[in-house]
Amino acid sequence: MVSAFNMLRTPRIFFGAGKVSMIPVLLKPAGDHVLVLTGSRSWQSNAGIKALLGTLRGEGFSLSHEVVCGEPSPQMVDDIVGRYQNSKVCAVVSAGGGSTLDAGKAVSAMLPLGEPVHDYLEGVGTKNHPGAKKFFVAVPTTSGTGSEATSNAVISEKGSGGYKKSLRHDNLVPDVAVVDPELTAGCPPAITASCGLDAFTQLLESYVSLRATPMTDLLAMEGMVNCVGSLSRAVLDGSDSDARLRMSYAALLSGITLANGGLGLVHGFASAIGARYDIPHGVVCGTLMGVVNRFTVQRLEQEAPASTAFSKYAALGRMLTTAHPSLQRGPDDDRRLALQVPLYLEKLIDELRIGRLGDYGVRREDAVGLADATDQKSNPVHFSRDELAEMLRERI
Repeated sequence: MVSAFNMLRTPRIFFGAGKVSMIPVLLKPAGDHVLVLTGSRSWQSNAGIKALLGTLRGEGFSLSHEVVCGEPSPQMVDDIVGRYQNSKVCAVVSAGGGSTLDAGKAVSAMLPLGEPVHDYLEGVGTKNHPGAKKFFVAVPTTSGTGSEATSNAVISEKGSGGYKKSLRHDNLVPDVAVVDPELTAGCPPAITASCGLDAFTQLLESYVSLRATPMTDLLAMEGMVNCVGSLSRAVLDGSDSDARLRMSYAALLSGITLANGGLGLVHGFASAIGARYDIPHGVVCGTLMGVVNRFTVQRLEQEAPASTAFSKYAALGRMLTTAHPSLQRGPDDDRRLALQVPLYLEKLIDELRIGRLGDYGVRREDAVGLADATDQKSNPVHFSRDELAEMLRERI
């Protein structure tokens, strides 16, 4: 029997090598004045994005261009909206990593309102967004956040009173997502690694989430199979087109599964840490996914070995031992298979040379305060403050 479930709508998706060339045709119905947001690296060194801008101008589009540096803050979004509030912008195209996509999503959503974005952020604002937006096209140049398939934009305010909160409405999902793996070819190894681990984390967390559905289970496992088979290859050889394609696919699936299945403790930590420290989101996820999943599997083994979540860890472990025969072999039982998951993740994190939280200024004495600020979201296990702080200290 298949359990009942709901699925949020996805963008109109165009996936595959060379799909970026379709963007001019996709924009025509929206109008000819386009605001383009790019990341600083996408603008400076991504030949595919430079070619796209040239093509748009050559086909008669009037372009305005903004460069997004780092995670979008309320001030950044408000400043861009203010510059184009009274313009004839009819569409927004965002080409870059997850931060650039979130910035474009927020700008698209706030242009019709012309109000401070802070007022509409979950947990800090007092207003609900009505869902109106400019036509929005998301074009990822990294394989990580899956923002091209979600209906929320993460906005960050750094500092002691900082936060990472979402601007959210079902209508804010991009109208079009153009996922062209060729645009990720120039992504440096360190960014490829951290973004890829963010996607892997999203897939795994949505797979074992308390909100998981039959559909998210299928998509999450498909995404993880592609991560396991291609992430290391994409990091070691950025020109490996098959690895890049598979990671772009995995990241896209991770956006769909997180939107529908929810996330877990790693992303709870990431929100708390990212609000206080200037640390890439993918690094937080990558450095913590091993220890968090180890604690989770051990607790499930002790207290809920018959649970759905423990069975899912075992299924993932079976996939891992099939894909990597070098992993410990032994009896094909759920306990042994489930324990392979954190073992594999911790080995992968070391292999990809993911940094520690201490490298970015997090101190051991900060662990308890960060634990207090951490939302455990839809994690299948609930941990105490002391256990959360212990996990953090392992990666400081």
